[in-house]
Amino acid sequence: MAQQSTNDPASLTRAGQSNSTGDVRALYLKLFSGEMFKGFQRNTIARDLVMKRTLSNGKSLQFIYTGRTKAEYHTPGNSILGNSDGAPPVAEKTITCDDLLISSAFVYELDETLAHYDLRGEISKKIGYALAEKYDRLIFRQIAKGARVASPITKSGFVEPGGTQIRVGTNNQASDAYVPASLINAFYDAAAAMDEKGVSSEGRVAVLNPRQYYELIQNVGSNGLINRDEQGDTLQSGQGIIEIAGIKIFKSMNIPFFGSYGTKYGSASATNPGITSPGNVGSFVGEGAEDARASVTGINGNYGNTSDFANSCGLIFQKEGAGVVEAIGPQVQVTSGDVSVVYQGDVILGRLAMGADFLNPACCVELIAGAAVGSTGNAAFGATYPANA
Repeated sequence: MAQQSTNDPASLTRAGQSNSTGDVRALYLKLFSGEMFKGFQRNTIARDLVMKRTLSNGKSLQFIYTGRTKAEYHTPGNSILGNSDGAPPVAEKTITCDDLLISSAFVYELDETLAHYDLRGEISKKIGYALAEKYDRLIFRQIAKGARVASPITKSGFVEPGGTQIRVGTNNQASDAYVPASLINAFYDAAAAMDEKGVSSEGRVAVLNPRQYYELIQNVGSNGLINRDEQGDTLQSGQGIIEIAGIKIFKSMNIPFFGSYGTKYGSASATNPGITSPGNVGSFVGEGAEDARASVTGINGNYGNTSDFANSCGLIFQKEGAGVVEAIGPQVQVTSGDVSVVYQGDVILGRLAMGADFLNPACCVELIAGAAVGSTGNAAFGATYPANA
């Protein structure tokens, strides 16, 4: 006798189990939630690399910066009421939650009956992918934004360090973004810049696109830059195995990359690295960076416009460089009851509510290629905080 699948609540009911309709729905929801969250967790990188807090009330959360202070000698007989210069200076940054982000699909009951596979589980996983993709893209855009601004601390007599842009290579060609030697030099420059700005060495990471990552793997193995205990599949996984100057490197298709996400095909120019398309890439590969300014419906922060990332080709940052607030973590909802009867199927909905912004600009480094640092296109967010439109 054929064995009933334990992944199908309906089959459990048919097999004579005493599950009520409510029990079946609850099991469905548990299974879909597991698949969706698994898809989300496996595809999001940024969530664990930045500061994350949960909103319990309200639409925003405040984060604070504290600037540097100094040591001074005590004069006998003088009261100690804090340093004479009033340090350390403090500034506040508010991160606002955007509107509800959703991804959904309608599952027709007949299609599910005729399928030879777990249709709903697969759809739930793809919904998780979609939410993770948007989540990472918004955070990465804010890190690029932070790399272009001065410190938010403006106390008189105190000049705190701001963000950093580093040019990969020296030519006006975007193809420099794939030159291993130029990338390695950029990493050491970034590490030195963060050291000089007093950024903690703990939690420093970089995110590159896959082709950049694999160029490094092929070319740095003989230079002592890779932990010799990491080889084979582990080395090539792209999950922070390669380390240059104390910076762990991740790969992602969701970083801003010459005005697109993750990759860009076409003829070489100042804004195109000149990679030939492998063919049949589909409509979601190399997707253009959308307008995500505050004027766009659903966005309450400001994630920049398409043209702002014309020469961006990588990010290096420390955990305190950006923050994300979550009012609703990734969740799944499924229709039931009369709705399912009327439409002969169910809607599977994945949702989350989050907002992101840069925090300490000194912890943000943006790699650019094809243009000089601080040129008009690359300084589009403005040179001072909070001019970032």
